[in-house]
Amino acid sequence: MPGILYLVPNTLGPAETADSNVLASILPTEVQMLAARLEYFIAENAKTTRAFLKLVNVRHPLAKPLQEIRIAELNVNTEAAALPALLAPLLAGQDAGLISEAGVPAVADPGANLVRLAHQHGIQVRPLVGPSSLLLAVMSSGLNGQSFAFNGYLPTDAAQRTKRIRQLEERSRQERQTQLLIETPYRNGAMLEALASACNGSTLISVATDLTLATEAIRTQTAAKWKSELGAGKTPDFHKKPTVFLLLAD
Repeated sequence: MPGILYLVPNTLGPAETADSNVLASILPTEVQMLAARLEYFIAENAKTTRAFLKLVNVRHPLAKPLQEIRIAELNVNTEAAALPALLAPLLAGQDAGLISEAGVPAVADPGANLVRLAHQHGIQVRPLVGPSSLLLAVMSSGLNGQSFAFNGYLPTDAAQRTKRIRQLEERSRQERQTQLLIETPYRNGAMLEALASACNGSTLISVATDLTLATEAIRTQTAAKWKSELGAGKTPDFHKKPTVFLLLAD
């Protein structure tokens, strides 16, 4: 009988301390205990996963010493032909944890392809409760939580990016739908400037940074207000910090 593929949520950023309560407000105890008993992980980043397991181990001893736990990497560079080998231990009966570098796996994450293949092989997939930056951003933005869409990264070319923003704004206006996007953290400033410049002045733009972390910051205001602040040199403290951008057109 195949093992179970557990979708294990990770923290949304590095913990500032390693005390016994560091995961208490982020992951349910049951999720931590389950992660502690797994001996095989498929991870977007092995180093990040080891750091996560060290935190889990503070209160819930791992089934094996960390150096003996197998961690196979699955990231954007992993070829599709390599996926079956990652599932081989599960088909042999071993449980495994699929874990992202941050947040929940298989959402804006290469793990989705492995989950699809697991279903094709009749492997049971179990998602576990944990933080999703996208849902937390929607919750805290004040924008439409009844209808929203995640659009990932926008083009890096300025002209193409502006064109895409205007397409998303029009879609938002027509469908009353909140549009979510992300950017490589060191380009957050350029993304906010592009949104403020390309959008209608009354369009609402929300910026959610470092969600669940001590440096968390969430602001929602009109594109006109953002443009005015940026013009005055008032830029959010979000350089190189994971940020979710949201917009809702009137």
